[in-house]
Amino acid sequence: MLKDIVENNHRFQPGLSIDCVIFGFHDNQLKVLLIKVLNGEKWSLPGGFIPVDQDIDTAAVTVLNERTGLEGVFLRQFATFGKIKRNEQHFDKAILDYLKINEEKGKWLTQRFVTIGYYALVDFFKTVPNPVNTNEIVEWIDHKEVPELILDHKEILDKALDTLRIELNLMPVGYNLLPEKFTVPELQKLYETILDKKLDRRNFLRKITTIGILTKLDEKKNNVAHKAPNLYSFDKEKYDEVLKNGLNQGW
Repeated sequence: MLKDIVENNHRFQPGLSIDCVIFGFHDNQLKVLLIKVLNGEKWSLPGGFIPVDQDIDTAAVTVLNERTGLEGVFLRQFATFGKIKRNEQHFDKAILDYLKINEEKGKWLTQRFVTIGYYALVDFFKTVPNPVNTNEIVEWIDHKEVPELILDHKEILDKALDTLRIELNLMPVGYNLLPEKFTVPELQKLYETILDKKLDRRNFLRKITTIGILTKLDEKKNNVAHKAPNLYSFDKEKYDEVLKNGLNQGW
């Protein structure tokens, strides 16, 4: 794949790339989608290069699809990463030789790349990775158990998580991360996992109720050992309205 890109580098914007941080929520864990070459040692965020005939936002969707097989994911820009030596030595002579790329053509690959970070919150069960490249592995990994990543991808992941925590005070979160029906404790656990801190139960219930995005259902959660809690769903119309107008509260 990289060899083809280098051979046809005129089709891509030089010195500019995209990296995607995809979050999902499962088993009370905030997961992040990571990718690795078969038999490779380090994982990475799904990323790639920008076709010269595509807008950057369109290219981000293209890159994510080509690396993971994911479709229909709404991506948001959150930061740009451009330290002078961020990709120095990443594609050294040994790597170029392994990829059978000659040194002259490899200069396009070894130049300094500035990368644009995108992130997304997705439904874990509906977002099933299906990589096009059979030489790559794509897996969901708990964000607290992320192994060593290439380049500055840990910095990019941390910045995405910081951005998510900040935006939690400005917009509702949960529509893409929880099942259609959920309990308030499950929603609270999602917030606690993202914020990495415990929240007061009564205070959380008061705040989340005040936002007005929840619909209490005439159902209770099944198969629980203690008193069955009520099930809720998001009022999509009100949820979208709050997304548009924003919030002004802290957790």
